[in-house]
Amino acid sequence: FGEMLNALNIFGNVLCLFLTIKGYAFPSSSDSGSTGSFLFDYFWGTELYPRIGKHFDIKQWTNCRMGLMGWSILPLCFMAKQMENVGYASNSMLICVVLTNIYVFKFFLWETGYFCTMDIAHDRAGFYICWGCLVWVPSVYTSPALHLVQHPTNLSTPVAAAIAGLGVLMIYINWAADEQRKIFRATKGKSKVWGKAPKFIKAKYETGDGKTKESLLLISGWWGIARHFHYVPEILGSFFWTVPALFDHAMPYFYVIFLTILLFDRAYRDDARCAAKYGKYWDAYKKHVPYKFIPYIL
Repeated sequence: FGEMLNALNIFGNVLCLFLTIKGYAFPSSSDSGSTGSFLFDYFWGTELYPRIGKHFDIKQWTNCRMGLMGWSILPLCFMAKQMENVGYASNSMLICVVLTNIYVFKFFLWETGYFCTMDIAHDRAGFYICWGCLVWVPSVYTSPALHLVQHPTNLSTPVAAAIAGLGVLMIYINWAADEQRKIFRATKGKSKVWGKAPKFIKAKYETGDGKTKESLLLISGWWGIARHFHYVPEILGSFFWTVPALFDHAMPYFYVIFLTILLFDRAYRDDARCAAKYGKYWDAYKKHVPYKFIPYIL
């Protein structure tokens, strides 16, 4: 595993150097440019949608094909290693591996919706995104299962069933919220939300070339609860596939802590971006949905 991460680290840094130079010399589209600092360009990226040829999307390859598929396969390898070590797979390992793979399966069901997220639509292809998906995701996101290789834990059947059930529920809610917004956008507000006509705000904004366009801001269903409510079940889902390791060691929980910080930062960045983009329409939206994550709390 260490040798694989070393190889990915070398490849990831070389790829990011290539992407930086590519953005300077032969960008794939007009969504490219330099900040004037090579180091920052290397970290943040110079292109939004870098491609090789006409169809090979580099960011989709690093994020979805390498990062997410590695996140799915590696826990299976760790489970096989535990079976080699102790002769069986503990129920804690089974819960961790099954919940992780359900989450990744959920992602690929919703993959087209991912193309509208900050990762794809706003964050450029540099060290932050591409190295992160090639190296950070396989090493950190899989760490709960890696920990369980050397620390097999067998939970009582009721506890194991409760953790697994709550984990599946959190993954479902996360998927349902993302899918609800994806369908709402695809139908331009004509789909039903929780069996009713959706409530939304028509928000106008101006593009970089001076054109006026319109977006629909959903304020009902899951998106009427809080502006980033879908992050709550995502964080809780990660907790439920980590907690089978119990609390003898802090290491398995590094991923949960990191994910919480990442998603909170992303929520604040997204709010700032939307406030700048939509102006008064965003202010109206916040009156309808005043909380970021949890109603009446945060």
